[in-house]
Amino acid sequence: MPFALIFIVFFTIVFLASSIRVLKEFERGVIFRLGRVLKAKGPGLIILIPVIDKMKKVDLRTVTLDVPPQDIITKDNVSVKVSAVVYFRVLDPVAAVIEVENFYFATSQLAQTTLRSVCGQEELDSLLSEREQINAKIQSILDQDTEPWGVKVSKVEVKEIDLPDEMKRAMAKQAEAERERRSKIINAEGEFQAAQKLADAARIIESVPAALQLRYLQTLREVSQEHSSTILFPIPIDLVKPFLEKFSSSPKDRG
Repeated sequence: MPFALIFIVFFTIVFLASSIRVLKEFERGVIFRLGRVLKAKGPGLIILIPVIDKMKKVDLRTVTLDVPPQDIITKDNVSVKVSAVVYFRVLDPVAAVIEVENFYFATSQLAQTTLRSVCGQEELDSLLSEREQINAKIQSILDQDTEPWGVKVSKVEVKEIDLPDEMKRAMAKQAEAERERRSKIINAEGEFQAAQKLADAARIIESVPAALQLRYLQTLREVSQEHSSTILFPIPIDLVKPFLEKFSSSPKDRG
């Protein structure tokens, strides 16, 4: 009798240990009964029939997938290395288990090939300046291809674009030339505006002759503020003109 009781207790413990599962809030269990899928259960306490039922756990949290650098030749024949990061999560645990052998590995390989394909269709300038459009394009392709697996790709970000040293030097020279061009344009625009203001001032002085004398006096005031300066004060020709005419006349005319 004690032996039978011990056997029953042992059998009960083994049965409970093999039939009871506890799933966390972010986990789902895909139940297979005699090889046929039933449904996804969880979270909480799950009871399985020993030997008959098998369970495959699936994590529903968002997965951060790091795409390693890929060797890419752009549309304008520039060799670069591009890396990215992909965010995805499982929406349908049953499809993620039965439609693909390993949805994580499959998504990783698909992300690498899609990254090479999309970036290879772009020129280097657009690859550097239009990352938002490239990210959206890669995300759309991945999301469409992984939908049958029950996987939702929520976001893709191109993380780093590694350029050859020769291309970096060429881009630095281009940027320097562009800054020099802008500097010359700004300087020319300043000269043009200054010339316009001087022309306006000349027209005003021409219409009001007294303004020239006032400007002359203002210039003398500014120059006089310098201690070590020599001021040349021109005498108006109208003041000395009578004397010049008198001395230039002949003795006969003076008599």
